[in-house]
Amino acid sequence: MVKRYKKFLATVPIIFTIFIGVIGVYIYLDSEGIYSANEVDNQRKIGASYMTMNNPFFEIINEEIRYIVEGNGDVLITRDPALNLEKQIQEIYDFIDLEVKAIFINPVDWIGIKPALEAAKKAGIIVIAIDTNVYDENLISSTIVSDNYDAGVQCAKDLMESKDSANIILLEHSTAKSAIDRIRGFEDTIKGKPNYQIVGRGDSVGQLETAMPVVEELLDKAPNANVIMALNDPSALGAMMALEQKNIKDIAVYGIDGSPEGKTMIKDNRMTATVAQFPRRIGRVSAEKLYDIFKGVPVDKKIIIPVELINNKNIDNYK
Repeated sequence: MVKRYKKFLATVPIIFTIFIGVIGVYIYLDSEGIYSANEVDNQRKIGASYMTMNNPFFEIINEEIRYIVEGNGDVLITRDPALNLEKQIQEIYDFIDLEVKAIFINPVDWIGIKPALEAAKKAGIIVIAIDTNVYDENLISSTIVSDNYDAGVQCAKDLMESKDSANIILLEHSTAKSAIDRIRGFEDTIKGKPNYQIVGRGDSVGQLETAMPVVEELLDKAPNANVIMALNDPSALGAMMALEQKNIKDIAVYGIDGSPEGKTMIKDNRMTATVAQFPRRIGRVSAEKLYDIFKGVPVDKKIIIPVELINNKNIDNYK
């Protein structure tokens, strides 16, 4: 009994230290006005819905936003509509019911999302578009986007520097403004140059598993194709899988993202080039601008993040 009592006394200083530490954290957080255990209502709820989380690009953006949101004592609620417009619209209405203070949106359909954005605006919710525009920019506070048009331009310029002529297949995503701008930048750059011909085009919705059969079908229809311009890296990887399936080795493949997988394929001389976006920068800037809005600081209506071409000449500069 005496031994047990002595053992208990020995643990008292440890318990007391832990208790004081917890109280200290509580007091610090409360004094900073961020949140406290008894004042969870002070946490702002913020929603985020990306067209798909089946793409590391959006995972990285979300990671960066979450870091800043949680660093400010708030809560980020992330949803994945899996490329389904109706599901994404419902997610926006769910956010409204949850009384979120802001929504980060990467729309499945830049036009079709409009009714949900109208409802969010009516509810007084701040909306920031990420990585792609929305059709009616009066419904949002700001758009933070890569220079998608220039990404297409850079791919076309690299192609024209490396080939005197080309028969090109385009992989598109017809409802995503970012993808529309990339393909438009590419087409505008080769326009009026008869040596560069579009011989096929198909909608891959930016997904590897969709791109593969689309490319196989397009190659059957256009066996003279020697270049594939893909709207992003996942669809470029799907194109390469289709080429592998058909045992075709002499077709140049362009992507956009600068993903780790894309860079590996370039290093292995299997992919021609990709244009690097900077998802961490996009996520960080998006979150910082939201907190500027919370503070009443004016923000630009559109913020464009520059992009950079990666090919086998400069791949070693991109880890």
